[in-house]
Amino acid sequence: MPSPCPRRPRAPLALTALVALHIAIVIASNYLVQLPIQLFGFHSTWGAFSFPFIFLATDLTVRLIGKHSARRVIGRAMLPALVASYVVGVLFHDGGFNGWAALAQFNTFVFRIAFASFAAYALGQLLDIQVFDRIRQHSRSWWLAPTASAVVGQALDTAAFFAIAFWHSSNTFMAAHWVEIAWVDYAIKLGVSLLLFVPAYGVLLAAIVRWMRPAPAALPAA
Repeated sequence: MPSPCPRRPRAPLALTALVALHIAIVIASNYLVQLPIQLFGFHSTWGAFSFPFIFLATDLTVRLIGKHSARRVIGRAMLPALVASYVVGVLFHDGGFNGWAALAQFNTFVFRIAFASFAAYALGQLLDIQVFDRIRQHSRSWWLAPTASAVVGQALDTAAFFAIAFWHSSNTFMAAHWVEIAWVDYAIKLGVSLLLFVPAYGVLLAAIVRWMRPAPAALPAA
């Protein structure tokens, strides 16, 4: 009788899930940033509520697999996220499905958003990794590293993204209001991160560590 197949290790599965999560959040945020909203009289976009997820995913990646491996995850996620963001942005530009024929014509506005996200993602996440790892090594407080990395990483990410995507943009609304939107966007992302995602980081980290921990070996029969 053939022996049962060995169980696959859980760590590679968790790594694959984190890479997929990075790509999915970037795609969703690049689409949602095209949809403006008003909060308390200030201009912002729906992307402000989705992008903080990427910092949660990055901090979990650093904690679980280390700084150097996390950088490889960022490198692997960047190009697929750029391509997929452009495709999704063109197909669903202005909130509606435009048909597959829309891909036949190059959309400069959507490409600027996708490229801005590419650059901001690389800069923001690499800085986030560096800050998170440095503080994690010198502090026993589990919340301090994700809090500091969110404050610094999201500031660079937000400034880079809005400047590259909307400075002298063909979209007159975004070209006129991108500085205001960037400040409001940063405030929203920071508030969401500190009030929601830092506590969620602690809960998810504990759950993932328990899930990745190998099951205790069975005691031999007497």
